[in-house]
Amino acid sequence: MNILILGSGGREHALAWAVLQNPKCDRLIVAPGNGGISEIAECASLDILDGGAVAGFCEAEAVDFIIIGPEAPLAAGVGDRLRAAGFLVFGPSAEAARLEASKSFTKAVCDAAGAPTAAYGHFTDHAAARAHVIAQGAPIVVKADGLAAGKGVIVAETEAEALAALDDMFGGEFGEAGAEVVIEEFMTGEEASFFVLCDGETALPIGTAQDHKRIGEGDTGPNTGGMGAYSPAPVMTDTVTQRALDEIVRPTLTEMTRRGTPYQGVLFVGLMIENEAPRLVEYNVRFGDPECQALMMRLGGQALDLLLAVAEGRLSDMTVNWAEDHALTVVMAARGYPGSYEKGSRIKGLETCPEDSFHMVFHAGTDRSGTEVTATGGRVLAVTGRGDTLREAADRTYDMVARIDWPEGVYRRDIGWRAL
Repeated sequence: MNILILGSGGREHALAWAVLQNPKCDRLIVAPGNGGISEIAECASLDILDGGAVAGFCEAEAVDFIIIGPEAPLAAGVGDRLRAAGFLVFGPSAEAARLEASKSFTKAVCDAAGAPTAAYGHFTDHAAARAHVIAQGAPIVVKADGLAAGKGVIVAETEAEALAALDDMFGGEFGEAGAEVVIEEFMTGEEASFFVLCDGETALPIGTAQDHKRIGEGDTGPNTGGMGAYSPAPVMTDTVTQRALDEIVRPTLTEMTRRGTPYQGVLFVGLMIENEAPRLVEYNVRFGDPECQALMMRLGGQALDLLLAVAEGRLSDMTVNWAEDHALTVVMAARGYPGSYEKGSRIKGLETCPEDSFHMVFHAGTDRSGTEVTATGGRVLAVTGRGDTLREAADRTYDMVARIDWPEGVYRRDIGWRAL
């Protein structure tokens, strides 16, 4: 089977690593890929937001199956264009991808489905949004309505912080994504990430994780795209998992089908949990990054079988075979991220890190020239270890981090602290 993965981050490196372990994979291409992916798969220079270009490439290269990694091509309708051309695709339609591409759309779906989530207001007018913040007070959550690369959510501790976030959003900092905003009540509890595969009819849970969004240890500093994750998340007990399925996921999927846009792909369910009662924080329409790295370390080659079953509409035949194991990912980022940072610094010591089913360094923002690896992004590496216990997984991960010689890199030393 010839398989194409669209994307260039740590998530796509992890997906490629898992797919390659399955004997069904004969040839693997990743577009555009990165410095780490180029070591295990073919990389192709391709505009992944151009559905016609992707379809033409798939025809020329006899691609059998396409896995769409990031949200942007999904929101742009690349999956629709590929399906119309007769290709087998993993990832939702553009209309279903609105569950991530529009916060207000998700809120409307939750209202219709009766899914528990934060109380909210939706605003297109700056003055009205300011008035709402002043009336509600802080803490409060301000969200750009559209896609903002994981950075359009401000958890404001003070009223002034919330008003400044509105100034930024309506002032154009997030482009079109911030032209509309959703303002939510601040929810208390513990966050977790819940991943569910859906083929339009069947919902199959495939794992839980906990992400660490803030740049600093002890969950301090500004939000990032994610500085580390571990799987499974202890807060996702059997009771919480079942309630999330019954009260949030299945009613949402039913409502999406009722609207004529059944959901096919992975649904990333961001939850806030208090007293074993889950509430929806947000939906994403793709695997989380860095949660995907921890999940793929645990799933291995069966991941391809599961993704194929989704695309072929036969998820009801599938089960997930979990080992009683744990995985933990530490993100190494360029100093200065999530603000401005330098590109082009050299990363050494990667060849000293083991690469097997218990140790992997997934590349997120790197380029490779011969044996030299350079940093090209904000989040650059996702160092991932697996073990029988979370402590063992953490020890393996941080041992690899210690081997990497990259003075310009920063990372958190407390990933997994809630569970450890």
